[in-house]
Amino acid sequence: MNRLNPEFERKIRRFTIPNLMQYIVIGQGIVFALMYIWPKLGYRLYSQIGLSRASLFRGQIWRLITFVFAPPSSSPLFLIFALYFYYMIGSSLERLWGTVKFNLFYWVGMLGAILAALITGRSDNSYLNLSLFFAFASIWPDNEVLLFMILPIKMKYLALFDALIFIYQFIVGSLSVKVTIVLCLLNVFLFVGGDLIQTFRNEVRYFKTRQNFRKNMWH
Repeated sequence: MNRLNPEFERKIRRFTIPNLMQYIVIGQGIVFALMYIWPKLGYRLYSQIGLSRASLFRGQIWRLITFVFAPPSSSPLFLIFALYFYYMIGSSLERLWGTVKFNLFYWVGMLGAILAALITGRSDNSYLNLSLFFAFASIWPDNEVLLFMILPIKMKYLALFDALIFIYQFIVGSLSVKVTIVLCLLNVFLFVGGDLIQTFRNEVRYFKTRQNFRKNMWH
């Protein structure tokens, strides 16, 4: 999905939220701060925002939105890194795509998580968060980040490592795991599937070129 239909984009623009990742990151930070500073209130709030089929069927429809505010970690240090990382990649995608397309990308990811919860019984925002990472890595594969704040590593290698984990989980996991992975990463295939394929082809081409160069050096 490279370009949106101008008429469609115009119609939904009024429903979009500029700087969407800023609000999501702030919400996750607030929930975590309450859990850390005021555990009784914080964990009660956390229990009321998660996404589960049983809760939705009890009429708790706010969970269709609030599950995105669940913090990605219980470690303060890792949370700070994760929130900064998600804000950085989300805002970069929005600057590249524009507010409408980025909102659509995130909404499709949310819809996938909701469908996964309805089918399997429970879902969360972990795959939704990672879909941002895959989208970023497919567009800027050679961009570097500091792993553990020390080691520089290109995004494409981190994405490949995560992809291998997901493939393994898909192969050995239960049916509910397979459904969750497919649905929650549906936005990646719809919006940047072509970029992922092109990045993979480029890496294969580069690997073959390097192998041929090495063979010629030894002959």
